[in-house]
Amino acid sequence: MIISFDLDDTLIPGIKTFPTEPQTLWHKLFSREKLRCGTIRLMRALQGKGHSIYIYTTSYRSPLYIRRLFFSYGIRVNKIINKRIHDETLRERAGIISKYPPAFSIDIHIDDSPGVAMEGGRYHFKTIIIEENNTGWTDFILAHLSRQ
Repeated sequence: MIISFDLDDTLIPGIKTFPTEPQTLWHKLFSREKLRCGTIRLMRALQGKGHSIYIYTTSYRSPLYIRRLFFSYGIRVNKIINKRIHDETLRERAGIISKYPPAFSIDIHIDDSPGVAMEGGRYHFKTIIIEENNTGWTDFILAHLSRQ
């Protein structure tokens, strides 16, 4: 299965706040951003089950930057879709829909935005929405995926 994750306020705190993974000097060399606590364990568990991990963000962070951020935590990301790639792929539809996982063969997208869930219903793609205060978010995702 191909599983994509949003970055801002899902895996990286921004407006929303949540505990983050410990950051060593090695991590600080690669990024000023921290990953949500539990991300490393979740990604390893998913990859251990044979799933591919994509990052699908509406930010303009470069794929190289995102790849280095995750690599600094020991996570290999299979593919990165940023706003530029989204816009180039969807063309005129890019202004209508914030995310469209089927365009990238993504089976399920994980995000913090209820708006993305509404788009999923409208455009027929699966989502898991994670709330800021969900301390059991990794188990929530694993349980949801086991029912797929």
